[in-house]
Amino acid sequence: MRLLTVQTDRGPRACGLRDGLYVDLNAADPLLPSSVRELLALGDDGRTRAEEALARGRVRYAPESSTLLAPVCDPRKIVCVGLNYRDHAAESGVEPPEEPVLFSKFASALIGHGAPILLPPASAEVDFEAELVVVVGRGGRDIARADALSHVAGYAVGHDVSARDWQLRKPGKQWMAGKTFDTFAPVGPMLVTADEVGDPHALGIRLRLNGRTMQDSSTSQFIFGVDEVVAYLSQIVTLEPGDLIFTGTPPGVGMARKPPVWLQPGDVVEVEIDGLGTLRNPVALR
Repeated sequence: MRLLTVQTDRGPRACGLRDGLYVDLNAADPLLPSSVRELLALGDDGRTRAEEALARGRVRYAPESSTLLAPVCDPRKIVCVGLNYRDHAAESGVEPPEEPVLFSKFASALIGHGAPILLPPASAEVDFEAELVVVVGRGGRDIARADALSHVAGYAVGHDVSARDWQLRKPGKQWMAGKTFDTFAPVGPMLVTADEVGDPHALGIRLRLNGRTMQDSSTSQFIFGVDEVVAYLSQIVTLEPGDLIFTGTPPGVGMARKPPVWLQPGDVVEVEIDGLGTLRNPVALR
């Protein structure tokens, strides 16, 4: 199943994709919430009702006239993993970490497919990072690694936009500050449920900047797999339905290039992951 959040005159609406159109699930079944996060919290029953609503739904939105928000536009948590690709660690000249490197983003960084990434006046070195985003379905704490994938609702395409001057050269290396400027967490266009994705550790992942391929790798390069990351995080925080986990980026980022490549007004960034679609965002000045 493929879930989206469409901005309408009635507010954000949870939709499913059918026949190329976005079907309003709550309009077909008023007992379903209009929030994808709240829909995920209903578990298997919510999934069954959503599939039934998708089949009979009559309120539909055309993609060309729709504004998409992030598939989960109101997550309780956005957690990110740094240095999680072997080939990116090699590019960065560092040893692969022994445990996941974690940071977070605020919800105000979240934007959807088509929304502009806004370059802040406070940074001159804004970089791009293609990422697979894990969407938590069944919450929990102290989740065993063997059970971790059963807690995943699905996956989405993500872009971890990064102000490198803040992340790496501010006092104390302000990782979170550099990662969580407004609009620095594009996610979309949709959430694809885990049953349609199959093995999350065998997905091609690419980033194009103005049509030029800058990153091209596979999630087979993960240092820490999705199951290990979910289990590790659940030792620290209680995971909840709709939580987003950015899983790291492959090589080819702008700061590693000679000369470095930073995002500029007028750029267009596309992140593509096999089976999940393409997330496209223009770049503009704030």
